[in-house]
Amino acid sequence: MDWTRWLLSCCVIFGVLQKNVHTEDLPPPCASDIYCTGDIIHHVQLAKIFNDDKHFVDMGLVSSPAETISKFQDLLKNPPVDRNKIIEFVNTSFTQPGAEFEEWNPADWHKSPQFLNHITDSQLRSWAADLHDLWKSLGRKISQNVKNQPDRHSQIYVPNPVIVPGGRFREFYYWDSYWVINGLLLSEMYDTARGMIENFLYMVDSYGFIPNGGRVYYLNRSQPPFLTLMMESYMAARNNETFLRNNINILEKEYNFWMTKRSISVEQNGKNYTLNRYYVPAGGPRPESYSKDYELAETLTPDAKQLLYSELKAAAESGWDFSSRWFYGSTNSLLDTKTNEVIPADLNAILCRVERLMAKFYNDLGMPDKASTFSSALDKRLEAVQAVLWDETLGIWLDYYINDARRNQNFYPTNLAPLWASCYTDTAVVEKAVSYLEKSKALSYQNGLPTSLKDSGEQWDFPNAWPPLQHIVIEGLEKSQSKKAKEIAFSLAQKWVKVNYDAYKKYKAMFEKYDVEGDGKPGGGGEYEVQLGFGWTNGVIMQLLDLYRSRLTSSAISTSFSGIAFILPIFLITFWV
Repeated sequence: MDWTRWLLSCCVIFGVLQKNVHTEDLPPPCASDIYCTGDIIHHVQLAKIFNDDKHFVDMGLVSSPAETISKFQDLLKNPPVDRNKIIEFVNTSFTQPGAEFEEWNPADWHKSPQFLNHITDSQLRSWAADLHDLWKSLGRKISQNVKNQPDRHSQIYVPNPVIVPGGRFREFYYWDSYWVINGLLLSEMYDTARGMIENFLYMVDSYGFIPNGGRVYYLNRSQPPFLTLMMESYMAARNNETFLRNNINILEKEYNFWMTKRSISVEQNGKNYTLNRYYVPAGGPRPESYSKDYELAETLTPDAKQLLYSELKAAAESGWDFSSRWFYGSTNSLLDTKTNEVIPADLNAILCRVERLMAKFYNDLGMPDKASTFSSALDKRLEAVQAVLWDETLGIWLDYYINDARRNQNFYPTNLAPLWASCYTDTAVVEKAVSYLEKSKALSYQNGLPTSLKDSGEQWDFPNAWPPLQHIVIEGLEKSQSKKAKEIAFSLAQKWVKVNYDAYKKYKAMFEKYDVEGDGKPGGGGEYEVQLGFGWTNGVIMQLLDLYRSRLTSSAISTSFSGIAFILPIFLITFWV
């Protein structure tokens, strides 16, 4: 399949969709008649054989797709096709999830990376050693069977081993891997880290972009574009100019995907600016959540169904699946998801860093013309971010609603992402952003920054706190020149390390998210139970332990800044009800 041509056709069709013309012909989630569309996935997922729809689409085929489809068609010819018959069909036609992996032990893992020696607190140092050890349990190598018979698997073959997040997530995920790679580099697992970057370069080379995760049903959407930042981390650790030179064109290819497929022009004060959004022109339910999407949209018109499916996928592309951040409408629920209409502060901050890095990389490689191109792109984005996203009244950057030409004034940690990305030219915005954070209710919680201040029941909302958001805010505050910002950064780091450490002591596990209230139990809400493992959680904690190596403590009962004491009581941690 010519992926670029296919995606372009999707975008053309989606342009029609936005003009409220019929959307029945919107392309399906992917080309597989088993894992993405067709009778099999429809009947199996609606039969709800498994507690999690993802279980089914992660299973491998015993026979060829054609044979499997023919077998199911024969079943449909002999009604009634009840749940027991579907269960028998699945049990005899599919292998269990995880069968596509082979045993792998990372050769570059060793017991005592240097960063452990720098951690002053002995209990935190011992914990960091445990996290370092977890890379072995989260490592996966995809078997040659997937390479040789790709049509029998939803897993996308990549040449190098990967670190998976954990739990139900049995494949690589794009933005998760940024924090995983940073953790691997601290663990001195340079070959594993480079191998994961090479896998992503392979994805861009093959598909023109990096999918959400390593499954065919993710081949219509990406995730926040961290590949160039991964290269930055690797170069800081290894300074391998040859590796950079050999792959700089692929980094640019991914950037071009975001600028041609995910950009939009916005008028502000009589001037047009180009910024970026999450935008997935594909219809049909998400295969990994098929029954939930199908039932959610069941009462809608055909056009409205396809539009909602597209919006849900765009939310998944953001990594925030799901959140009231994307709601816009009367029901204030998933039915009102309008991700395509939002220009997110964090996506544009990430691309701001990408443009600055690409200019630097091309300068380092002695390619001044290319460097100038990206410097110019950076200048334009700096101007656009300030003109469109900056809110002078609140003193912070905000998401922007395209159709309403207004900003979303709700609190999200990502409002501070431009600070983390140094995506500003006037340093006065730093103190304003710090003041905004101090005035918000977000700092009042003892277990970290909440993802929002709205309790919607979705997992990317209150009371959940997520590792990447903590790190983006902490790193942004810490690298500023503001003393107050640095004090807040350390306070947040101490809170986050403490809640993770206490949960680890109780459960002997790391979780994907935590509750900002009470005793710091693992987070909840959303489409599935909280998962443990957990790739980016481990990477963020390792980075914080390294950054504040001599200051963080396992027994801290308080931290303070601006004369205000923030008490961190130590409770016995009880699991969520």
